[in-house]
Amino acid sequence: MDYRKALVELSPLSEYDTDGRYLSRELSWLEFNLRVLHEGVDPRTPLLERVRFMAIFNSNLDEFFQKRVGGLKRQIAANLVTRTPDGLSPAETCTEIRRAVLRMLDLQARVFTEDIRPALSAHGIDLLQWHELTEQEQAAASDYFHRNLFPVLTPLAVDPGHPFPFISNLSTSLGIMLRQPGRAAGERHFARIKIPQVLPRWVRIDATPTRGREDDHPLRFVHMRDVIQHHLGELFEGMQIEDVMAFRITRNAAVEREDEDAEDLLELIEQELRDRKFAPVVRLEVGPDANAEMVQFLARELELEDSDIYHMPAELDYTDLDVVADIQKPELKYPAWTPAVPARLRDDEADIFTVIRGGDLLLHHPYESFTASVERFLRAAVADPRVLAIKQTLYRTSSDSPFIPELIRAAEAGKQVICLIELKARFDEERNIRVAQTLVKAGVHVVYGLVGLKTHTKLAMAVRHESDGMRTYCHIGTGNYNSKTASLYTDLGLMTCRPDIVGDAVELFHYLTGRSLKRDFKRLLVAPVNMRRCFVEMIDREIAHCDDWRRRGGDPDDPDRPRIIAKMNSLEDRDLCDKLYAASNAGVRIDLIVRGFCCLRPGVPDRSENIRVVSIIGRFLEHSRIFIFHNAGQREYYIGSADWMYRNLNNRVECITPVDDPALQERLQQIVDICLADRRQAWDMHPDGSYTQRQPLPTEGPDAVAPEEHPAEVLGTQQALMALARTDTVRV
Repeated sequence: MDYRKALVELSPLSEYDTDGRYLSRELSWLEFNLRVLHEGVDPRTPLLERVRFMAIFNSNLDEFFQKRVGGLKRQIAANLVTRTPDGLSPAETCTEIRRAVLRMLDLQARVFTEDIRPALSAHGIDLLQWHELTEQEQAAASDYFHRNLFPVLTPLAVDPGHPFPFISNLSTSLGIMLRQPGRAAGERHFARIKIPQVLPRWVRIDATPTRGREDDHPLRFVHMRDVIQHHLGELFEGMQIEDVMAFRITRNAAVEREDEDAEDLLELIEQELRDRKFAPVVRLEVGPDANAEMVQFLARELELEDSDIYHMPAELDYTDLDVVADIQKPELKYPAWTPAVPARLRDDEADIFTVIRGGDLLLHHPYESFTASVERFLRAAVADPRVLAIKQTLYRTSSDSPFIPELIRAAEAGKQVICLIELKARFDEERNIRVAQTLVKAGVHVVYGLVGLKTHTKLAMAVRHESDGMRTYCHIGTGNYNSKTASLYTDLGLMTCRPDIVGDAVELFHYLTGRSLKRDFKRLLVAPVNMRRCFVEMIDREIAHCDDWRRRGGDPDDPDRPRIIAKMNSLEDRDLCDKLYAASNAGVRIDLIVRGFCCLRPGVPDRSENIRVVSIIGRFLEHSRIFIFHNAGQREYYIGSADWMYRNLNNRVECITPVDDPALQERLQQIVDICLADRRQAWDMHPDGSYTQRQPLPTEGPDAVAPEEHPAEVLGTQQALMALARTDTVRV
C-alpha cells in the first residue's frame, strides 16, 4: 500500500471548496495532526518511535475533542448558527471533523495492523490476544490477574437497584451483557468494569524461547483488557455472560464559567475542575465488532447522537502503547541525544552572573542543556547571598520540577520570592494548584495571575546587590520552565542583564502583581499592552520599505528586498493575516514557519503570492518563536512566548524580547535558514490548506550530495541542528 499517497488523499482541507480569506482553524489543526500521523506511518522513522507517534496522534485527538469539539458542541446546544470566518457553522464544522477523523483512524489502523505490528513481532516484540498465548503464558497472566487486578476491579451492574454509573473522562471500560441462568432471554442486564489506569495496559508475559529463537527471549505482551475479559466469570460468578464490548468516553473540557470577575481565582478554578469532571460526553469510542445493543444503550444514557460514536478499526486507545514505545531497544529508536553545554557555561565553577555580565546568552533547547543553563541560573540565584529577590512565572511545570524546591529554599533563606502561577493552564490546573499551595506554605509570595487573562509569558528574574548597586538578571524564554519538556521541545531563551531589557521585565512583574496600568514598554513587546500594535507597525514599516524598493527597480531576487520571517506554533489572528496579505500585495517576501494550524492561505494570486508557509515535524516538538524583520538592512530579531493568535495577543500576558547582539542574531538567522532549507522534515502548505512533504536530496547516484555539506536538505532541521550543537561553530 502506498501510504504516502493515502496520506495526501486524506487531507481534511483539500476537498473543502472555498475561496475565503481564512481556513478553518479546526480543519487546519486536523491537517497538522495528519502530519503527526505521517511520522508514525513513515518507514524512515525508527520502529518504536512510530509506535510513539501513533500514541501522540491519538493523544492529540483526545485534547482536540475535549477542547475544540467540546466548544462546538456547546455552541450547537445554545443554537448558535453564526458562521466562523471560514464560512462554516458549528454543526457543519463538526460534520467535516467527523469525516476527516474517520478516514485518518482507518489509515492508522491499517498501518498499525499490516505494518507496525508485524514489524514489532519480527524484532521480538509480540502484541498478542489471549488465545495466542501459550498455556504457560496464560497461567502467568491468570496469576497477574489474581495478584494485581482482581482486588481493585469494581463490577457495576445497571438495574432498577443500581443506577447507571459515573464514567470518568478518557477512561476505558468493559461493557458486559449479563443474564441470570433460568431467566427469559430478554431479561438481560448491562454491567460495566473500569480498566485500571494506574497499571500498564499492555501486560508483559515472560516467555520461553519460541520460533527457533534459542538465544533470546521475545517480549510478549497481552492487553489488560483481554486478561480481565477472560476472567469475567470470577467477577460475575453464576451469571451468564452473553457479550462483552470495550468502550472509551471523552468529556467536554471547554467548560466556561460566567463569574470571571470572582475575587478568589483559586476557588474559581477549583470549581471549574469539579464542573469539568461531570461535563457532557462528546465522544464514545468502541471496538470494530461492538455490540449494537450496548452501543445504543450507552448512547442513550450518555445523551449522544450517532455522529458522536466512533468505531475504532483496530486499537481502542493507542496511548496505551506508551509502555511498548518505552522498551529499551536502542536500535529501534532515535539515536540517544545528550544536550551540549554552551561554551560560556562549561566552567562549572564560574559565576553565572559574571558570565551574563560579559554579554547576553542565547540558549537553544534541547540542543543545549537546560540543566546547565536555566536550572543553573536559578540554583545560583538561590545560593548567592547577594541575590535579594527572585521572581518567576510558571505556566506548565513537571511534577518533579527542580524549580519548586529551589524557590522554597530561597524563601526559607529569607529572600523575597515571588512566583506567578497560571492556574488556568488547560489540563495542568490541578498540578498548578498543588504547586501553588506548596509554595504558599513555604512562605513564597504566590500570585495567581490576572482575572480575565492567562499569564503565558516565560520570565525569571534575580535581583542582586553588587558593588555599584542593585543589578537585575533575567531569563526570557519561548518555552515553559519544565525540565522534562525541555528535552522534547525546541525552545529558545535569552539571559541578559541589559538595563533596557531588565527594566521592562521589572515593570512587567509590577504589571502582573500590582495591578499596574502601564500602557507601554521601552523594548519588550507585551500582550495585551503593546505587542499587537508593535507587530502591525513593523509589518507596515516593511510595506513602506517595499514602496521604496519598488521605486528603485524592485528586483525580486534582490537580497535587500523587504522580508519578514516568523516562526511560531500557530497562526490564526485575522487582523495579522490581513496585514500579511497587504504586505504580500506590496511585494514583501514573507516566510512563515508554522508547526501547527495556519488559517492564512499562502500562494493565492493577488492576495498572498509572496507568502510561503512551511511546517516542521520531527522527533522534537517545534515550540520556539522567532520573528525577523528586514527593516531596510537593519534587521530586527525577536524571540518570545506568543504565537500570532487572537488569544495570545488579546487574552494572555505574553512577552517577546528583542535580540540585539549581532552574533546572537546570526544564530537566529541560521536556525530559520536551516528550517527553510529543510528537505526531510519540512512540509509545504498549499493555497487550499493541504500540505506536501519535501523530498531529501539524494545521497547516492549521479546527483548525490554529501550530508555534511547539505545537512538540512538531506537530514532535516533537527539533525542538522544536532550536528551543529556537537561543534562550537554556533557557540557564543
